[in-house]
Amino acid sequence: MRTIAVTNSKGGTAKTTTTVNLAAALGELGHRVLVIDLDPQGSASSWLGVDDVTEGVADAIRGRIPLAELLFETTAPGVVLVPASPSIVVADPSEETRIALGFLRAMDSLPALWDVVLVDCPPSLGYLGIAPLTACQEALVPVEAHVLAVTGLTSLLETMARVRRRLNPRLRLGGVVACRVNRTSLSRAIVQRLGEEFPESFIATTIRENIRLAEAPSFQIPITLYAPNSTGAEDYRALAREFMVGWPPPIDRRSVAIATGPVVRH
Repeated sequence: MRTIAVTNSKGGTAKTTTTVNLAAALGELGHRVLVIDLDPQGSASSWLGVDDVTEGVADAIRGRIPLAELLFETTAPGVVLVPASPSIVVADPSEETRIALGFLRAMDSLPALWDVVLVDCPPSLGYLGIAPLTACQEALVPVEAHVLAVTGLTSLLETMARVRRRLNPRLRLGGVVACRVNRTSLSRAIVQRLGEEFPESFIATTIRENIRLAEAPSFQIPITLYAPNSTGAEDYRALAREFMVGWPPPIDRRSVAIATGPVVRH
């Protein structure tokens, strides 16, 4: 089971867009995918058609309900979701460590029933942003194709290095993917710069700027269903194929369905 934190230290970097649409594209390929929405805003949950739930990821973090018993069916075939919990935001700093450790314990107890687990991280590297880095095997970093987004990578890489030294030595940079790429010379230059700065981690597939991607959340379905022939759908399918190169084929869906069927909610 491949566990991936979709993260960046800046907001508005296409994290949720990448989480939702990569999950959907992986599902199309036959992979079994679990999305965990750790962003208190719950954008991934809403996009995948899960709204107004009474239980979510905060219940697992606080030890009330295992993650595997918080699964919701989504609008994307092959994808299930542990929804966000706005109540996870706390004002008391003394709670921050407890929440981070709670997420680590929740992830450690998760049965290996999926090919891929994608964690949609919050738009900062506070305690909620650190938590998935301590619990996941790798980080996938979406980066908008403009200068400020690229310069903001420094703090994320420094944070990952600290987490690797102190908490999670297996954490690695699983990929850097350029998003909202357009035809301008500046956009092309930034894509080239990312490839030069991250030669081992840069993903050749880029996500082109596409209005359909901006429209899809309003309909609560991924781009692969909303506009299956759009460039956005094409790009996320290509990203899914490239991202899984070298990894085993999808696990047997029947065994997963039997194991998780009783607890998947609708």
